[in-house]
Amino acid sequence: MMLCLLSCSNYFKLMAALRRTANFKPSIWDDSYIQSLQEYYTEEKYVIRREWLKEQVKFFITKTKSTIEQLELINALGQLGVAYLFELEIKNMLSSISSSIETIITDMEESIDLHGIALLFRLFRVYGDLQGSQLSLKSLVRSIKSESMIFKANIEQDIKGLLSVYEASHLAFEGDDELDEAGEFAAEKLRELRKNSSLDPKLGEQIDYALEIPLHWRVPRFHARWFIDFHSNQKKIDSNLLELAKLDYNRIQSLYKNELKELSRWWKDLGLVCEKLGFARNRPVENYLWALGSAYEPQFWRIRKENFKLNCVVVVIDDIYDVFGTLDELELFTNAIERWIIAPELPEYMKICLLAFFNTVDDIANKILLEKGLHIQLYLRQSCVDVCKAYFKEARWYHGGHNPNLHEYLENAWISIAAIIVLTEAYCLSDDLTAEALQNFKFYPDVVLHSSILIRLYNDLGTLSAEMQRGDVSKSVQCYMNDKNVSESDARKYIKRILIRKHWKALNETLAANPNLLGSFKTGLLGLPQMSQFLYQSGDGFADPNFETHNRVIKFLIEPIPL
Repeated sequence: MMLCLLSCSNYFKLMAALRRTANFKPSIWDDSYIQSLQEYYTEEKYVIRREWLKEQVKFFITKTKSTIEQLELINALGQLGVAYLFELEIKNMLSSISSSIETIITDMEESIDLHGIALLFRLFRVYGDLQGSQLSLKSLVRSIKSESMIFKANIEQDIKGLLSVYEASHLAFEGDDELDEAGEFAAEKLRELRKNSSLDPKLGEQIDYALEIPLHWRVPRFHARWFIDFHSNQKKIDSNLLELAKLDYNRIQSLYKNELKELSRWWKDLGLVCEKLGFARNRPVENYLWALGSAYEPQFWRIRKENFKLNCVVVVIDDIYDVFGTLDELELFTNAIERWIIAPELPEYMKICLLAFFNTVDDIANKILLEKGLHIQLYLRQSCVDVCKAYFKEARWYHGGHNPNLHEYLENAWISIAAIIVLTEAYCLSDDLTAEALQNFKFYPDVVLHSSILIRLYNDLGTLSAEMQRGDVSKSVQCYMNDKNVSESDARKYIKRILIRKHWKALNETLAANPNLLGSFKTGLLGLPQMSQFLYQSGDGFADPNFETHNRVIKFLIEPIPL
C-alpha cells in the first residue's frame, strides 16, 4: 500500500514537472461588476428622437447635390457608425456618381481636387465598385505625379487631401505599387507638416491619429466613438446627423451591455471557471470584444452571442494545449475531438472541458436546424477539429524542440489562431444563408486564409514576450529571425511593413472579387483582423489586459456619449 502511495505521489510530481505554467491573472471584469452596468438613453423619448433624426438626415441626403458633398456625406455616415441606417440612400448616391464617373474625374483633375479623387477611389473600393475604383485610381496616380500637383505652392497645406490619399492607399490590391508610393508620399508630407509649431491643434490630432493606424485597419465602433468626440465641438458635420450618431451609439452600447450581462451569466453557469481548469484564461469581456469584431452591427446579435460562447471555450482548449496538457494527454485529447466523444481514458479536467465544448457547438447547430432546417453541425465540428489538430502540431513542435521556418509556421498558424471557427460560424449563422450556399461552402476559401494570417501576425507581435517567457513554439518573429539571421527589431519591421501589408492587400482584393459574400461573414473577415490589431497593438491586451485596453473598454462599452 505504501509503495502504491509513493508511486502515485511520484507520478503527480512528474506530471507537475511536465506541465508549463502561464500564471494568467484573474479577470479584471468579474460577473458582479458586469451585472451592475447601467444602460443609458433607452427611454421612449430617446427612441422617438432617434427616429425623427433619421428622417431629418434622409431629407438632408436628398438635398446634397454636388459630388464632393455626396462623397463627404457617405464618408461621414460611415465614420460616425450610422451607415447601416442609410444603406439604400448610400447605394443610390454611389450609383448616381458612378453613372457620371468619367466626367466627375475630369472635373476633379482640372480643379486639382486631390481630396475628392482619393475619397472617390476609397469609397468605391469600400463599397465594391471595381470599375469606378480603377478609373479613380488612375486619376489619383496621374494627379500625384503631375507637376501642377506636386509643385503647387499650397500642396503641403492641403492636409485634407494628403489624409485622403494616405487613407486611400490602404485599400490597395497586390500590384498597386503606384498607390503605395502615393500613400508613402502623403505620409511623409503629413509628418513634415506635423512639425509645424503653428499648426492648428485639431489638425495635429487628426494627423497623429491617422498615422498611428489607418482607418481601414481600425475597429469601426471604436473609431466611431473617436470620430464623434472629435467633431462634437466643431461645425463641420450637420447637427442632426451628429446628434443621431450620438443617440445611436448610446443605443447600441446599451444593447452590447445587455448582451454582455446575459453572456457573462452563461459563462459563469457553464462551470469552466473552476479549480481543475484554474490554469486557463477567464476573459469574458475580452471574448466579447472578439465577438464584436466578428459582427458589430446590431442586427448580428445572434452571431455575437454564439461567437462569444465558442470563443470562451476555445480559449480554455488553447490553454490546455499551450500550457497544461502533457504530450500524451494532448494526443488522447485530439483523438477524442476528432471522434467527437468524451473518451473514458481522458483526465478529468479534459472531460469537463470537452463536455462544455461539445454541448456548446451542438446547441448552436441544433438551434439553426430547428429554425431553418439547415444542417450546420458538420461544418462547425470540422472547423473545431482542424483548429485542435493545428494546436496539437504546435505542441509536438514544442515538446520535440522543432523550430519551423516562417513558411512552415504560417501554414499551420493561420489555422491555430482559430479564426476559422469564428468565420465558419459567422457563415453558417448568416441570416441570408441558404441550403445551396451552405453546400457550396469551402474549407477554407482564400479570403479566410488572408484574414486569419493577419489575425495571427498581430497576435504574434503582441504576445511574443510573454509566450517566450513561459515557453512556446517559435512564432513568426522568431521564425524570420532564424531564417534570415536578423535581430528581433528587424524581424518585427518585416512583419509589420511587409507581411501585414501584403495580406491586407490580398484580403482587399479577394473581398472585392467576391461582392456577394454573405453579410455577416464579410463583416467578420474584415472585423477580426481589425480587432486583433486593437487588442495586440500595445502588448497582449487579451491575456494580460493592460491599462490602455482597460481604458478603451471603459470608454467603448461602458461610458455613454454625453448629449
